[in-house]
Amino acid sequence: MGRGDSRGRSRSRSRSPSNDDRRQRKPDDYGVDTIKISDDDAAFILGKGGKTKEKISRVAEAEIELFERDLILEIRGSKLQRRRAKKYAEGVMAQRTGPVNISASDSDDGDLTMLHVPQEAVGFVTGRAGNFLRSIEEEWQTLMFFCEVGGGSRNKDYEKLAIFGSVRGRRGSELKVLSAVETKVPGYYDKIKDEVLSRDKGKDDTETWGTDSMVFQDDELSYALGKQGGTRKKLERSSGAIVQYVGHTALFSGPRKQRKYAREYMKWLFDQLEGPVYLEGWEDRDDCTVVDVPSDCIGYVTGARRAALGSVEEEWGVLMFFMNKKGDGGGRKGQSEQLIIFGPRRARRGAELKVMSSVETKSPGTFTRGIREKTSSEKGFDTDRMIFKDDELSYALGKEGTTRKKLAGSSGAILQYVGHVAFIAGDLKQRRRSRE
Repeated sequence: MGRGDSRGRSRSRSRSPSNDDRRQRKPDDYGVDTIKISDDDAAFILGKGGKTKEKISRVAEAEIELFERDLILEIRGSKLQRRRAKKYAEGVMAQRTGPVNISASDSDDGDLTMLHVPQEAVGFVTGRAGNFLRSIEEEWQTLMFFCEVGGGSRNKDYEKLAIFGSVRGRRGSELKVLSAVETKVPGYYDKIKDEVLSRDKGKDDTETWGTDSMVFQDDELSYALGKQGGTRKKLERSSGAIVQYVGHTALFSGPRKQRKYAREYMKWLFDQLEGPVYLEGWEDRDDCTVVDVPSDCIGYVTGARRAALGSVEEEWGVLMFFMNKKGDGGGRKGQSEQLIIFGPRRARRGAELKVMSSVETKSPGTFTRGIREKTSSEKGFDTDRMIFKDDELSYALGKEGTTRKKLAGSSGAILQYVGHVAFIAGDLKQRRRSRE
């Protein structure tokens, strides 16, 4: 079948489009399987705008091509990838004619979570026209459908929801579904708590995967959740762990290190309600950056009701707060306060440079006095500096910062102007592209 044949749809680009690259990465058991399908099946497999085909390809990590004229589905990948893709495709097609039947033993290639959903919550979990389930699939890169297992009789009290994907994707999807179920059927989580907490223990690359939990009171829950779930999302992005609230219980899933971060960040958030928080030994941690902010700039950096700081946290997926020792009187010697930033390295640097830019606007020279240009030869993550003249700066910034954002987006580097200095952060290729 010719690759330039106009009969089929274009192949999913879930892997690198480079033929040479793809050839190098092919596993020893790489192969091609084909499935003959019907016209109606083809429409189901393709989905609206080809989204279903892309989803199957993404979750299975296989390449899928649909030749519509010949009604052939072609699957490429390792033996496991092909088997998963075939299984997912068959599940999608089965939904067209009735309940999907899954053999529990044959269907689990280390990619399946089976969740019992109370009958009264099924409609709520599915959403109008299946939109809620689809949104979860999109967020967590999973494939989900209600099914019957082993051809047994259906349980009137529960429906079985099959969730296919990676350990992280399945857990994120499962907890989102459980959060919705708990809203509809309060107390359901307590019945299956032990099963949920022990699921997939140690089944990731670090062999430390697990789930921790914390129980909140009513008033604590609203604080931990934040406006429109903002605090939960912030904790999730900065720690790297999955953070989800099921009823009054906060669940943290991920490798041990990420769960530890999530619990610590939650604790410090609540400690701030009691008074100043200072993290002793922050210098020895690999998840934080500290910026000294002049006392007269703190209000400007924070914004009304913390709006400015909150927008930086949201943009970069970090957690930030000012550190004060008890009895310090607010500020070290009244000159500055330490703003601590938690999150992955790149995100911390982006947030740090944004704060430095704000401070420099309010107090020129704070970070740029005596600074020189710098070009690093470091291949990994580092920061370069370029110094601009007045007319160059306004041109490089663009209207409302559009040129800066365009340069950052196209180069892949973090680009921020601190006074007249452009800070360029990223790996060597990204920094070079940005400078060019």
